[in-house]
Amino acid sequence: MELQISNLSKTYPNGVQALKNINLNIPQGMYGLLGPNGAGKSTLMRTIATLQEADSGSILLGDLDVLKNKSEVRKILGYLPQEFGVYPKVSAETMLDHIAALKGIANNKERKEVVEMLLQKVNLWDVRKKNLGTYSGGMKQRFGIAQALIGNPTLIIVDEPTAGLDPAERSRFHNLLSEIGENTIVILSTHIVDDVSNLCQNMAIICLGEVIAEGKPNELVAAIQGKVWQKLIEKSELDHYRADMQVIATHLKAGRPQIHVLSDERPDTSFEATEAGLEDVYFARISEKMEVITV
Repeated sequence: MELQISNLSKTYPNGVQALKNINLNIPQGMYGLLGPNGAGKSTLMRTIATLQEADSGSILLGDLDVLKNKSEVRKILGYLPQEFGVYPKVSAETMLDHIAALKGIANNKERKEVVEMLLQKVNLWDVRKKNLGTYSGGMKQRFGIAQALIGNPTLIIVDEPTAGLDPAERSRFHNLLSEIGENTIVILSTHIVDDVSNLCQNMAIICLGEVIAEGKPNELVAAIQGKVWQKLIEKSELDHYRADMQVIATHLKAGRPQIHVLSDERPDTSFEATEAGLEDVYFARISEKMEVITV
């Protein structure tokens, strides 16, 4: 099954055009939607999740028209939004049971089995009796995935799932998402390049409401391999280099800016070649749409 998004556009009443003629084909597996804050990612995710209307365009999940058959889509959809609230004084077990009932699992025995299976799957079984308000950020995100998996969804959407998590929690969450993505369509919307690089076989970059790149991460990186050069400079020189070269990223190294420049040839002998990564692809494409990139 494939998710096909065609000519999708959305403009808010305040005049902000959040989506501009989006076209994407999203296959089964983990699909990364990468972009800066305000790029239109959340608008696209909410539209796919049937939570808001598009102005024009279409979304097909297999033969199912997502925009016209919202109730049918919701039966096969799992959704973890960017802002996922929990009832702080309710246990994970009780809350998951309640959500399962809302999703139509009426049989008590079946619901109990589903809740136990999901809590085991997201490694929350040992703390199932604890109130959700006592959970860490990573535990809440794992609970969010558990509720999204109720009903064996065909399509799962996770919006900025690792923002704010510590490295250990991010690693656990990555492993969980990777396992889930083996048998369904999982759209991972994020501004964290490493999340897409580590998890996704296919991806797109969105900026200012437009798709500016799409494909397989390794192929996008291969396209600029041998064209990325780096150099340590003084802070006072940064504007000069930005004016004369395509500076795609700036990192601090030992307190000094290290710039990455995209160029078919070595800019001058003071630059050294560096292996390109997905971050370079991301900033190279974003820099074409935005005048200033600060890392």
